[in-house]
Amino acid sequence: MGEGRQRPTMDLLRSEPMQLVQLIIPIESAHRSISYLGDLGLFQFKDLNSEKSPFQRTYATQIKRCGEMARKLRFFKEQMTKAGLSPSTRSARNDDVDLDNLEVKLGELEAELIEMNANHEKLQQSYNELKEYKLVMQKAGEFFQSAQSSAAAKQREAEAQQRGEGSIDCPLLLEQEMVTDPSKQVKLGFVSGLVSRERSLTFERILFRATRGNVFLKQSVVEDPVTDPASGEKVEKNVFMVFYSGERARNKIMKICEAFGANRYPFTEDLGKQFQIITEVSGRLEELKTTIDVGLVHRSNLLQTIAYHFENWSLLVKKEKSIYHTLNMLSIDVSRKCLVAEGWCPVFATNQIQSVLQKATIDSSSQVGTIFHVLQTKESPPTYFHTNKFTSAFQEIVDAYGIAKYQEANPGVFTIITFPFLFAVMFGDWGHGICLFLATSYFIIREKKFSSQKLGDITEMIFGGRYVIMMMALFSIYTGLIYNEFFSVPFELFGPSAYGCRDPSCSDASTAGLVKVRASYPFGVDPKWHGTRSELPFLNSLKMKMSILLGVAQMNLGIILSYFNAKFFTNEINIWYQFVPQMIFLNSLFGYLSLLIVVKWCTGSQADLYHVMIYMFLSPTDELGENQLFFGQKFLQIVLLLAALVSVPWMLFPKPFLLKKQHQERHRGQSYALLDSSDDDPLETELHHGSGSHEEFEFSEVFVHQLIHTIEFVLGAVSNTASYLRLWALSLAHSELSSVFYDKVLLLAWGFNNIIVLIIGIFVFICATVGVLLVMETLSAFLHALRLHWVEFQNKFYEGDGYKFQPFSFALVSEDDE
Repeated sequence: MGEGRQRPTMDLLRSEPMQLVQLIIPIESAHRSISYLGDLGLFQFKDLNSEKSPFQRTYATQIKRCGEMARKLRFFKEQMTKAGLSPSTRSARNDDVDLDNLEVKLGELEAELIEMNANHEKLQQSYNELKEYKLVMQKAGEFFQSAQSSAAAKQREAEAQQRGEGSIDCPLLLEQEMVTDPSKQVKLGFVSGLVSRERSLTFERILFRATRGNVFLKQSVVEDPVTDPASGEKVEKNVFMVFYSGERARNKIMKICEAFGANRYPFTEDLGKQFQIITEVSGRLEELKTTIDVGLVHRSNLLQTIAYHFENWSLLVKKEKSIYHTLNMLSIDVSRKCLVAEGWCPVFATNQIQSVLQKATIDSSSQVGTIFHVLQTKESPPTYFHTNKFTSAFQEIVDAYGIAKYQEANPGVFTIITFPFLFAVMFGDWGHGICLFLATSYFIIREKKFSSQKLGDITEMIFGGRYVIMMMALFSIYTGLIYNEFFSVPFELFGPSAYGCRDPSCSDASTAGLVKVRASYPFGVDPKWHGTRSELPFLNSLKMKMSILLGVAQMNLGIILSYFNAKFFTNEINIWYQFVPQMIFLNSLFGYLSLLIVVKWCTGSQADLYHVMIYMFLSPTDELGENQLFFGQKFLQIVLLLAALVSVPWMLFPKPFLLKKQHQERHRGQSYALLDSSDDDPLETELHHGSGSHEEFEFSEVFVHQLIHTIEFVLGAVSNTASYLRLWALSLAHSELSSVFYDKVLLLAWGFNNIIVLIIGIFVFICATVGVLLVMETLSAFLHALRLHWVEFQNKFYEGDGYKFQPFSFALVSEDDE
């Protein structure tokens, strides 16, 4: 069973063949086996302990240890980010670090770093406090110096008045003032410090109200912002000095200072002591600055060492945590000292898995090898498509609708061509297509650089779909050449136009029209159609009929794929009672309409197809008259109408009864089954116990389901065909918008013969083209093409009720994995 195959089939039409495998792994080699399987990335484990909580599982302690190490690594990353460092991408890959040693090392580094941070914070706080103290000493000293100088000036003024010829009362008052008892003079206290400048006015007002005006406040602005010792942030502050009298006033001032976060510092009136304190503080600041710088250098060296090994350590912790998570999904057999694992793997990977398991056994020096046993099961396997960087984006478009059922036909194969083609039908302009191609070529050329960077949400989405956009651009260039539109301007690229004027003067060109003077234009729409009065009716007719042809072709493809699905799964009922009547119904009506369109194009007939299709239902026996396109058309229409009418009950009635009969026969045969062989594994028997239990067949539910399916197909055949007319509508809208921007912006600006107006016009034209046509119209056409694939195409055959193959792989370990 695929023993010689070492590579996937790369067959996108069917998912890879899968098998359910049981592994019996000795405990001593279990960790290494899971690690090697994670490197291989081709085995999806089943959780055999789903009934247990995470804390009841065997390796909960190890996961907790890994979680603690991950926390320490996050702490290191935060510290590196604050220090402006980033983890080294050229980390030493040959570091063979054991998890236990790493745990000890991380613990030591964390303790050392925390101690460094605490010491740095203390030193920085002391440094900031001393800087503030120095400022207070300088500013408060200025207060006292100015006060003493003003007092000395007043005293000299008083002495001068005393010596001069004054009034009789003046010497008496001065004498009375001088003989006052010094013990009765009031001694004023003061508090000095710094307060935030934005709160200084409020601080002053509260002081005044709390002490009823019995304080004197003096403030001085500090020019440069000051680092606050508490918060460590730069704050604009004022130095203040509050003079008060009494202990009660002092207590109130202290409380107000605490409330406003004002830092208080002691101050002495003695000038000599002031100078001495400032000198000491300056010396201490220099010492602290040197100590802080040395500490920062030591901390930076430590963080650089951590940054060099960070990626390796982080990857190791994530790998170990994912390994233990996987080991917790395994069932432990204590008696046999082994772990039992079950999971899915592709058939082509059998030899690869067996070889890595054998390598794990040898590397772990185990005496017993791992047993690889394929299980038989009725459970639906996961879906696995082996994609590459080109096909993965197209597969994602399909997967967004629903994951394919195991080995059903995959629409992703056809989406690679049909999706960009239908987009291009709506977006056809080879000028716009070239712009899209150049934009996506930038992402493709530099994809190695972009893939290693962290991109924004929109940029990452565009980069992920770069090959889809490239295909959309190439097909847009192709359809643009067919429509003959380059920013709405036609060109005679493939030869001269087939039409010319009736006379050399072309005087009647706008009234009588042009005549055909040479062979038809070889490729696409003749450029002479553009700008004529009949351009819109001609292009509308062409694009509308083309949309119907494309729609009927794609819906037929969907129904044909339903046949291949039924053939692959050997479902004869679906072939004869679903595929055949659906093909008859769709092609009896809309296949016939497509035939009429082709015949009308080939013969140049003037028949009205609307009239033909309407009266095919209303009065099929009436003569067609001038609407007859070929001999025997009336008889063919009657036959097709009867076939369409017959196909509806053909879809509705036989299938439910045949399913009921099939179920009864299967149930009747369940009483006779082969005896189980005696050497069957009890785990396998237990796993599949009860898988053949009888389920009741609800005929009413099956019939109602088939009724809904029939009605949906019949009505959908009409609505889906009409839905494909969006190809015509969006193509018309894109063409007209492009024409308006060209005629009403660019040509209008050109007609003014003014260079400034021309530059403005070109700028507006570029902005409108990029913003509306290359961004909004691209998104609009993309969404409409998406809808045509999801609804009109895939509902004909695609069930999409499978689940994705999610192997245990270290390559898929997320960076944000907790």
